[in-house]
Amino acid sequence: MQKNKTEIKAINKNIRTSPRKLNLLLKNIRGKKVDIAIRDLSFARQRIAHDVKKTVQSAISNAENNFQHDIDNLVISEAYVGKSIVLKRFRPRAKGRASAIKKPYSILTIILSEAKSIKEELHGTKS
Repeated sequence: MQKNKTEIKAINKNIRTSPRKLNLLLKNIRGKKVDIAIRDLSFARQRIAHDVKKTVQSAISNAENNFQHDIDNLVISEAYVGKSIVLKRFRPRAKGRASAIKKPYSILTIILSEAKSIKEELHGTKS
């Protein structure tokens, strides 16, 4: 049996949010079809949902222009986040002390794959 599975990737580097907050948003779109994921991100309350939506749209356009995939069959197979740089700032406190403020950045990776319909999978196993 031949596996002709191509994965389409889009990476967004240096997103100004912590990976922990971004991962909460990514849990909601993993495994969904891309049109449903974009709809969910459009109505998400988080500020960072706009950047995630742009990254998903970039992956869709990569699939359409570079690999000639049908948009209707695309599924978000993987969506993960990694740590990037951390800006360190200080806030003055009482008695001449200072407390650290850490401003983390994240790296977002979206991987799309083409979902086959049930009929195609059945015909593929029989022949």
